[in-house]
Amino acid sequence: MKSLLFLIIVSALLISSNIYAGGFQLNIRGAKAVAMGGAFTAVANDPSAVYWNAAGLTQLKGTNIMFSTHLIAPQSSFRGVAPNIDRYRAENRIFFPTHLFISHTFNEKMAVGIGFTQPFGLGSTWDDNWPGRYLSVETTLRLYSLFPVFNYKPIDEISLSAGVTYNFGNVLIKSKSQLPTYLAGYEAFLNLEGDDMFAYGFNGGLLIKPFKGFSIGVAYHSEVNYKFEGTATIIEAPEAALGSVPNGNIEAEITTPQNIAAGISVDVSEKIKLSTEFQYVGWSVYEKLEVVFIDYNPVVVSSNLRNYDDSYILRLGGSYKANDQLTFLAGVYYDKSPVESKYETPSIIETNRLGLSFGIDAQLFEKVSIQGSYLFIRGEQLTVNDSEQIYILPNKTFNGTYNASANIFSLSLNYHL
Repeated sequence: MKSLLFLIIVSALLISSNIYAGGFQLNIRGAKAVAMGGAFTAVANDPSAVYWNAAGLTQLKGTNIMFSTHLIAPQSSFRGVAPNIDRYRAENRIFFPTHLFISHTFNEKMAVGIGFTQPFGLGSTWDDNWPGRYLSVETTLRLYSLFPVFNYKPIDEISLSAGVTYNFGNVLIKSKSQLPTYLAGYEAFLNLEGDDMFAYGFNGGLLIKPFKGFSIGVAYHSEVNYKFEGTATIIEAPEAALGSVPNGNIEAEITTPQNIAAGISVDVSEKIKLSTEFQYVGWSVYEKLEVVFIDYNPVVVSSNLRNYDDSYILRLGGSYKANDQLTFLAGVYYDKSPVESKYETPSIIETNRLGLSFGIDAQLFEKVSIQGSYLFIRGEQLTVNDSEQIYILPNKTFNGTYNASANIFSLSLNYHL
């Protein structure tokens, strides 16, 4: 019975840990890029190019500093569990990912830059007594990246960049777990916290300008392998179960996906610029999640299949230069979900998404400019009839209807030395 209880608790932790899906990947860095629907790889003409495509840094002059912050307000709901149609809403949470970019152009051929960003990081909180509490109560993930880049322009038409990334982060998961029949009516409330301080990756970029007013951009960001180390603690459980519920030191490895973006930018006129882009996201690297309780002898390794698919994002953006001080921006994108419906969980709702954005770029003073944007993301309603997520033992699955949306406000301040 002790080993059975052990596996039940471990499985509950794993199932609730769907924390690396596309919904946690933040494609927001700089208000201008956000306003253009993220179709910025072939534009890359402000300091956020350090991330989007550092091959564009030689387009800037001197030293440039950008501070960018974003307010993200996601909303999620679930109707079910089928055949019931009761509606449950996740708690309204607000996130403030912040980014800093610094670039310096030595001459027409050489530039360097450094960025500090939050590439992954959101979360969800559900009532701790809702029907899906054995799948998710609270999940929060924050990953951070620090990356220096180098940009070299061998000829006027071609610019290249390369860089490395130092990554670190932390994760928090809270979930309840159903206990065996001899403890019917009781639940275990579990807390899992971990961090990784040393994960590394690399990036590269290419910008080609075969003639004036036309550019082609390609950017690559590598996979990053994280090894979280932390603790699992029991927040609440019946005394009869305390000796069997696993806790103590844990390890979990995960690899975030590579991203490849390729885009084209065209100056339609002196005032109008259009940009389009295709972004490939290699989510198939996320096949399973394993949690290791290292204080037990023998060490127990339990895994839960994720089986994500590679995915993509289609982007279209544009800008209209009203005058030397003011430019209007707009964009749209479609983000394909990497998750099959049978693997859907409420920790972060994964559906196909449509993003609509607009914003402004204003030159306030000779050396100071500001950009602001608004992005609305609407997830396609998803009704799951083939769920493999067991929310009540032994075999009741979590079928129902998911909805998700988000409002994102972005503000960037640029200073040119």
